[in-house]
Amino acid sequence: MRVDGRRNDELRPVIITPDYVQYPEGSVLIEMGATRVICNVTVEETVPAWLRGHGQGWVTAEYALLPRSTQVRTPRETRGFRGRTQEIRRFIGRSLRAAVNREKLGQRTLTVDCDVIQADGGTRAASVTGGYVALVIALDKLIRGGLLPPDVLRTAVAAVSVGVVDGQAVLDLCYEEDSVAEVDFNVVMTAGGEYVEVQGTAEGQPFAREVIHELLDLAERGTRELFELQSKALSR
Repeated sequence: MRVDGRRNDELRPVIITPDYVQYPEGSVLIEMGATRVICNVTVEETVPAWLRGHGQGWVTAEYALLPRSTQVRTPRETRGFRGRTQEIRRFIGRSLRAAVNREKLGQRTLTVDCDVIQADGGTRAASVTGGYVALVIALDKLIRGGLLPPDVLRTAVAAVSVGVVDGQAVLDLCYEEDSVAEVDFNVVMTAGGEYVEVQGTAEGQPFAREVIHELLDLAERGTRELFELQSKALSR
């Protein structure tokens, strides 16, 4: 039995609340267990200078741990991003770009701001899963306004953490599990079962190929559940 009483293949309780903040074009609060992330999408009628004239739009992401989202205060990053923050924001951006046909987006930039208000493991995975829903909300407004075609959306994307804890493969690690995991993976998948990104590392001893297969099977099971939850949130 895991520290919170879940089965090894069980997600934490997931709640996705659309339109959580009034002003952004798309907004979501996602809760995965005790992890809570606000995902806000801003649409701008411009693209980065290096992309002008290429007939494509852009999707990018920002990520921040708010100061008391953790058990001890996390200082605000006022003098540039730390390496971990840079890596996570790029991870989220790459993941969400897989959901969008950028050639259909026009000369627009969609920025997905992911602010962690409470961290208990899996914050980057929650940011991707909630960020996708916020992205759809924003794009749907442009589609209904006749500014974008429906096929600007390619596929749903969702992410989940998996790992090995006490020799057992487990799904959706909380912080207590993540901090002692022997193997730690973050997996991003499309609704069609394809992989967008797989991040995996041994925290101690190397692991066998069979472990990878077991963890990817767990991740696929978890993302299938997340896709259903995303769909329900968007149908409200």
